[in-house]
Amino acid sequence: MKAITVKKAGGPEQLQLVEVAIPKPGVGEILIQTKAAAINRTDILGRQGKVAYLPSDILGVEVAGVVVDSNQSDFAEGDFVMGLVNGGGYAEYVVMPAQRAMKIPTSLSFAEAAAIPEVFLTAYQTLFWIGQLKRKETVLIHAAASGVGTAAIQLAKQLTDATVIVTAGSERKLEVAKQLGADVLINYHDEDFDQRVLQATKGQGVDLILDFIGASYWQKNLKSIKTGGRWVLIGILGGQFVEQVDLFQLMSKCIQLTGTLLTPRSDQYKAELTHDFIQQVFPYFEDQRIKPLIDTKFSLAEVAAAHIRMEDNQNIGKIILTVAD
Repeated sequence: MKAITVKKAGGPEQLQLVEVAIPKPGVGEILIQTKAAAINRTDILGRQGKVAYLPSDILGVEVAGVVVDSNQSDFAEGDFVMGLVNGGGYAEYVVMPAQRAMKIPTSLSFAEAAAIPEVFLTAYQTLFWIGQLKRKETVLIHAAASGVGTAAIQLAKQLTDATVIVTAGSERKLEVAKQLGADVLINYHDEDFDQRVLQATKGQGVDLILDFIGASYWQKNLKSIKTGGRWVLIGILGGQFVEQVDLFQLMSKCIQLTGTLLTPRSDQYKAELTHDFIQQVFPYFEDQRIKPLIDTKFSLAEVAAAHIRMEDNQNIGKIILTVAD
């Protein structure tokens, strides 16, 4: 089969299309003919050699496709499925733990389905499992036009009717966020988001922050969060080291600060998250109250261009690799 591997840690030019053996499913796994896969920041970090938790030489952690080999009672050959894999998604075939497989709702294409697992599960986990977002609360979502950002806006609005405040770097991205349900739109190039947040919340701050940025937003996030608020760190696009941190600020505001990544979580954790997600969110996909947002599609051979588009922050929503017709 054709697959994408990395020659050596480095830039997009290190991605190569090669021929490798089709993997064989083990106990509790199913083999999928991949129809579409999606690009994630985790893939870029893996290509750069900055993460050690990806077990496969082939990149890609989320796919959609057709089951071609299964000894699981819940899935049969020919079933359309999507889900998280332990690497190997940038390939014509991939194995997936059966406990993480989700049957694709009939309203979705393979490309749309591939745009769901990583970002929607991450958004669901951070909003509800960790962030404990409740009805009518206020949430600040950074990187609003990213895959996780576009998923989080919809989940927060549809499941809790929260007031959603977002930041992004262009009016085009903010307009998309508005269409998805965002209430307060902040262009971080034009204004200090903490001042707008305090204005929008009458000086109280938000109940929850979903932070993709990290170090460069530290002080403004502290000002934006209310006393007793929850702050979930899920990215470090703005740096990972914060100088001269005043821990007393966290203590005095009684803030709960939690860091999380989904990819290195255990198989059991991902299986439980997947099951809860199916129960709580799938009805919204089926009647199209929630939709995955696709930015662009690339062929498997165009994977370097897909990585460049994400690294340049050009995308609004998910970047998809089409693997097979």
